[in-house]
Amino acid sequence: MDFDYSPKTQALLARVKAFMEQHIYPNEPRYFRELEACGVWDTPKLVDELKAKAKAEGLWNLFLPEQEEGAGLTNLEYAPLAEQMGRAPWAPEVFNCSAPDTGNMEVLARYGSAEQKRQWLAPLLDGRTRSCFAMTEPAVASSDATNIQSSIRREGDHYVINGHKWFSSGAGDRRCALFIFMGKTDPDHADRHKQQSMIIVPREAKGVTVVRPLPVFGFTKLDKVAEVTFENVRVPAANMLLGEGRGFEIAQGRLGPGRIHHCMRLIGLTERALEAVCKRTKSRVAFGRPISEQSVTLERIAQSRILIDQARLLTLHTAYKMDTEGNKAARAEIAMIKVAAPNMACQVLDWAIQAFGAAGVTDDFGLASAYAIARFLRIADGPDEVHRNQIGRLELRKHA
Repeated sequence: MDFDYSPKTQALLARVKAFMEQHIYPNEPRYFRELEACGVWDTPKLVDELKAKAKAEGLWNLFLPEQEEGAGLTNLEYAPLAEQMGRAPWAPEVFNCSAPDTGNMEVLARYGSAEQKRQWLAPLLDGRTRSCFAMTEPAVASSDATNIQSSIRREGDHYVINGHKWFSSGAGDRRCALFIFMGKTDPDHADRHKQQSMIIVPREAKGVTVVRPLPVFGFTKLDKVAEVTFENVRVPAANMLLGEGRGFEIAQGRLGPGRIHHCMRLIGLTERALEAVCKRTKSRVAFGRPISEQSVTLERIAQSRILIDQARLLTLHTAYKMDTEGNKAARAEIAMIKVAAPNMACQVLDWAIQAFGAAGVTDDFGLASAYAIARFLRIADGPDEVHRNQIGRLELRKHA
């Protein structure tokens, strides 16, 4: 395995770093001022300004293959770029590389019909709209997606949709134009994994109600997650993705790349936190010497370095295996990074908050929101327990 970044990646990485230095970091105070001022459904104007700049510089849709107007990068090539963008939680959207849109764009690019791509994918690729992935439900244990109770019922040339969703990523954004909705078309099918389907639901369809934004540790705008109800929503039959009963197939195709992208970005966010800890503890004196010289601080900085590098190398290995053997062959590695990276980030960010003292739990340094993101990702896209069970089963198969 050769983890040297390709010349193409190195050139793009230099350009992304330069953009971050020139446009993202200096504008963070303005971003948070505008975020505070705008409503829960809105996004700071700064984001649209910088999206135009990123698009003009060709730093756009970097996660997609060239045939879908992307940069044509492999997962391994994209990893350092996603890490760099992840250093500021709001930066990925500037490059049109943020969740849940990346996963939804991949679904539409891979499984969508020509008309679905024209109507729904093209505006997403252009950054004119945003999207939502609606799978999790409040009434069931959604860690087992076969529990989903929402219904998709065929009536002539339409489907009628009923369901109650929450933690629907992207639903709380005023620019959201569509939901990729998962529900049951055949609840009595003998194969529990062929009962579900995915369908495109326009945000403006009659019967769709965004009930409320869902705060995550008090942050109401984190990933724009929301609670949504669907009451007798009628959509054209042509909005069905791939075909009835293929929802799990689509979900597996979507969640593999989505999970590794979360890990890539989270490593960048945690790396930046460690840099902040080093600067902060060198500049603060307690009990007659810099905090950085206290043995407990040195130990935590050292352990943080170890944990971040472990997570990065495991992520790169997973990306390499996805590229060379396919997502299915890499399912154990994908599950491993989905456990390892958020747990690593929670620990390193907890130490960072401790090093900053009371300042660490305020909004001033971004550590509290970073911790909320990391802790949420131990549940989002499948909780740790589900991934550990899968890893354990796959390991046991080796010894059958």
